[in-house]
Amino acid sequence: MRRFPDPDPGNPDHRSPTSYLLWLAAYQRNALFAGALYGIVHVVAQALVPAAVGKAIDTGIIARDQRALLLWGGAVVVLGVVQATAGILRDRAALTTRLGASYRTAQHIARQAARLGAALPKRVAKGEIVNAGVVDIGRLGDALAETARGSGAIVAIAVVAAILLHTSWQLGLVVLLGVPLMVGVVSLLLRPLHRRQQRLREQQAELTGRAVDIVSGLRVLRGIGGEEVFADRYRADSQRVRAAGVAVARVEALLDGAKVLLPGLLTTVVVWLGAHYVATGRMGAGQLVAFYGYAVFLVDPLRRLTNAAGRLTQGHVAARRITAFLALRPEFAPSAVAPAPYQGPAPLTDPASGLTVAPGRFTAVACASPTDAATLAARLGRYTDSAVTLGDTPLADLPPDEIRRRILVADNDDRLFAGPLREELRGWGSDAEPGGRGRGAGRGGRGRDVALVGRGSDAALERAVDAACARDIVEALPDGLDDLVEESGRNFSGGQQQRLRLVRALMADPEVLILIEPTSAVDAHTEARIAHGVGELRAGRTTLVFTTSPVVLDRADHVVYVQGAKAVAQGSHGDLLTDVRYRSVVAREETE
Repeated sequence: MRRFPDPDPGNPDHRSPTSYLLWLAAYQRNALFAGALYGIVHVVAQALVPAAVGKAIDTGIIARDQRALLLWGGAVVVLGVVQATAGILRDRAALTTRLGASYRTAQHIARQAARLGAALPKRVAKGEIVNAGVVDIGRLGDALAETARGSGAIVAIAVVAAILLHTSWQLGLVVLLGVPLMVGVVSLLLRPLHRRQQRLREQQAELTGRAVDIVSGLRVLRGIGGEEVFADRYRADSQRVRAAGVAVARVEALLDGAKVLLPGLLTTVVVWLGAHYVATGRMGAGQLVAFYGYAVFLVDPLRRLTNAAGRLTQGHVAARRITAFLALRPEFAPSAVAPAPYQGPAPLTDPASGLTVAPGRFTAVACASPTDAATLAARLGRYTDSAVTLGDTPLADLPPDEIRRRILVADNDDRLFAGPLREELRGWGSDAEPGGRGRGAGRGGRGRDVALVGRGSDAALERAVDAACARDIVEALPDGLDDLVEESGRNFSGGQQQRLRLVRALMADPEVLILIEPTSAVDAHTEARIAHGVGELRAGRTTLVFTTSPVVLDRADHVVYVQGAKAVAQGSHGDLLTDVRYRSVVAREETE
């Protein structure tokens, strides 16, 4: 299957909403061309029906020629079959275009979100991503799909005008002048519609973001009694969105009214003139019927033409938001340097703070401020630009995939995803088989040590569950590890989620595992068991835990105290208790 390439916002061809729509249409050109072709055949067949009916009346009924009546009656049947067949094929091609454009844009959005990584929440609101992935991609698809009907409508109007000019130049002239006039009137409504749709789109994204925040933080809001405050804010924001929606609806109502009124006026003028020509003997009855059929027929292509204009306006608004999102760049560019051959476990060093994590040891870091823990973890995991090195190699010189394979940062903001618990804890993308070696083994000669044997197996999962003290969670589930995790793990308590996240991190089995306060939501007895279990399971592996828990600190092989984002003291937990600064940070837990 051909991989659909990403757009390049740095390329002038992909920078503006219009050029992005054209660029996206280029990859749908076969379906677009087929849809336009079938659409033209459909409307041309439909446009010729009044002419055939008129001929049947004049040469068959009025002239009492049964053969001519059967001939032109058969022509009407054939045109009807062609019209129906072409309409079905047109709709199939339009659906292919719509789905293709929507799904390809969804691929771009997902790939861009993965490219931005940890910078994504800093750059884009949650509601913006939700709206782009749900609403905007649909509008882009609708805009491209409407080209089949729009192109057919243009050809239909041209065909009917040509027939009318051939039969009566006066009536043809009325159509030729009336259609551009109607298009001009409709275009006057499209500009304010575009502006109001853009404003509505922005407010919808903000409201969606607020809704996501409220839902994800509902437990906290209930704990502090803030439901009513946020409900009032949401109510006020929703009223602003409603007002913006009403403003859009006003213009859309005028546009819909114009779709009915203007073609109706044109139809009335054409029928009146045709009736006048019949009364004066300049036109036959069959021709009058045909002209009436043309006038009624014109209503449909004109309506489709205005619909296409409206869809393209909505698609342009959606494309503007999507191109703005795709134009975002990560905080730092990934390295293009090929990684050096794997030399085994190496120390992880942050020159800015003076922190060095020795390979194969259980290191704990006690920070005077929780902000320092988050800052250091982001540096060590290469989520922010830094001078951190892994051995002699700066992380800046390693490709992102290599860093993520060797260093894992797990904190309490990580999410559990919906699906079978067993698969969730094993993690996605694991190529390990029971009894086999884990991901990365044998890649370019960089096989890892025997601790990886059995990675991803049921036995390894059972050991990780016991190490994270999560056995009681699994046993309480009706289907155990085969039970389903609900969205964001909401069927588990905060402490249960924390332990299950720890199981998942242990199953990943990276070369360097960085944990941020992995036991903050459990009791002291469970905390002691987790510290012991993680220490045993990760024996010989590099493990770094940011914590102020004396239970975990006492279990660590080496403890570092950080103050002001600087490593100011290190040693064992017992030795550091003589330091008043360190003792003041951990004493709270000891006195509880």
